[in-house]
Amino acid sequence: MRTTLMGILLLLFSVPAWAAKTLDVYFIDVEGGQATLIVSPSGESMLIDTGWPGFDDRDAERIAAAAKLAGVTQIDYLLITHYHVDHVGGVPALAARIPIRTFVDHGPSVETGKEADGLFRAYLHVREKGKHLAAKPGDKIPIQGIDVEVLTTAGEEISRPLPGAGTLNPLCAATKRREADPTENAQSIGTLVTFGKFRLIDLADLTWNKELELVCPNNKLGTVDVYLSTHHGLNLSGPPAIVLALRSRVAIMNNGARKGGSPEAWQVIRSSPGLEDIWQLHYAIEAGKENNAAEPFIANLNGHPDANWIKLSAEANGQFTVTNSRNGKTKTYEPTSQ
Repeated sequence: MRTTLMGILLLLFSVPAWAAKTLDVYFIDVEGGQATLIVSPSGESMLIDTGWPGFDDRDAERIAAAAKLAGVTQIDYLLITHYHVDHVGGVPALAARIPIRTFVDHGPSVETGKEADGLFRAYLHVREKGKHLAAKPGDKIPIQGIDVEVLTTAGEEISRPLPGAGTLNPLCAATKRREADPTENAQSIGTLVTFGKFRLIDLADLTWNKELELVCPNNKLGTVDVYLSTHHGLNLSGPPAIVLALRSRVAIMNNGARKGGSPEAWQVIRSSPGLEDIWQLHYAIEAGKENNAAEPFIANLNGHPDANWIKLSAEANGQFTVTNSRNGKTKTYEPTSQ
């Protein structure tokens, strides 16, 4: 009996302290940019993008407030998906408020000109104060407790299907390619975050053709539980061949009141097989009621900058809960049998 008890105690102490905790993701309202705070069960953090500059450091303040709410005192990894103002512009103001340990990006900017050069220089000035990782397709961001795999970066994508993926995608035949995109959007770092059986995909502002390369002719991604709408729900991204192939149960749209959330993109997401709900950071004013989620699932209404966020908490068994900070609306999605 004593031997058995000792074995149980040793087993308990050998299990990491974070094993029973959740993966928490905060989709922060930066008015049509991106700022997604991911907190691993281990307590390590990764912030994907920093929103806009200016507006009295509005977005940096909102990110810092979310970090405080999450118990985060430093950003362990800041992943900058690409160098557009609504994604990288807030870096200097944020770095003045919270320590940033490691910067992850796709390397040099492909855009030039006064604004592009200024944005990139301002970012580099902050980046040189920390560690730096230039992401490559297939790389893993080394966050304890979760798996974060780089799917796309610098215009390239993973060459081999993810485990369990790789089947022929019949949706490709009906989805036409568009003109090549020469901008930073096509350079976006896209990631897949996995915690046990739970999977969340974020392709940042990756545009139409680059998304097709991930799933055509074969779907190299498989399916996910949660899809963060690409490019804020603009119809420059989100072809049916990828959105429908991902078969997400929940979509989260990081749109603004007058940016993103286009009717075409919203309808594609809505038609995804197996989709249960769309949650939005803003009511898309120009899209009309028929192209918006029901009000309980929208964090910010009527175009007011209320800074309400959406939080997702996932367990290793695949169960996850989504919460709207505006009204306390919470919904739990039970694990699937897959």
